[in-house]
Amino acid sequence: MQADEFEAFRDRRDAGRALARQVAARLEEFPDAGRPLVLALPRGGLPIGQEIAARIDGELDIAVARKIGLPEQPEFGIGAVTADGPPLFNEAVLRQVGLTEADLATAVEREREEARRRLRRYRDGRAAATISERMVIVADDGLATGVTAMAALREVRAKAPRHLMFAAPVCAKEAARMLLREADTVLCVHVPERFSAVGAWYHDFAQLSDHEVEAALAQA
Repeated sequence: MQADEFEAFRDRRDAGRALARQVAARLEEFPDAGRPLVLALPRGGLPIGQEIAARIDGELDIAVARKIGLPEQPEFGIGAVTADGPPLFNEAVLRQVGLTEADLATAVEREREEARRRLRRYRDGRAAATISERMVIVADDGLATGVTAMAALREVRAKAPRHLMFAAPVCAKEAARMLLREADTVLCVHVPERFSAVGAWYHDFAQLSDHEVEAALAQA
């Protein structure tokens, strides 16, 4: 496990509590912001969002964005898409690998449909939380390339939040810098000099199931 700059988090709950303390401290700068809204990126961002919402007495909901990966390396995100917004691509990487947006059209539609499926299943008929004029925190379990978070932030921004924050326990330095073009605030507990996969910074990084996400949202 590569975690030489700091001790790895035990699990997402441990990471979420550490991040929640930072979010709560930052929110002290906005005493008149009203009740915050925490939008977790499922699945892995749900435990993070739960800990933040519990700490700041925030409303919990989800924001779904799906990664578009390289055809031969699907875990490497070169783009992302939400249920309704246009796809977002890392144009520099597209040029580097010799692909065009048209080459990825099938992947875009597949991931868009998966985003819609997850929204339907996770919300189970519940209306989406109101975003306009609210303090909104988009939370995930880590930030690697940043393209998925950027797609989610752009969709949230279009709904006119009062202040838009992105928060994650561990962030790649360049991705965190990039997100400052989309979010008003970017909070990371750790920004290591050397960044590998997000899971390298957790002792327990087990995948969450759809059922666990549904149960967390139903409880919220």
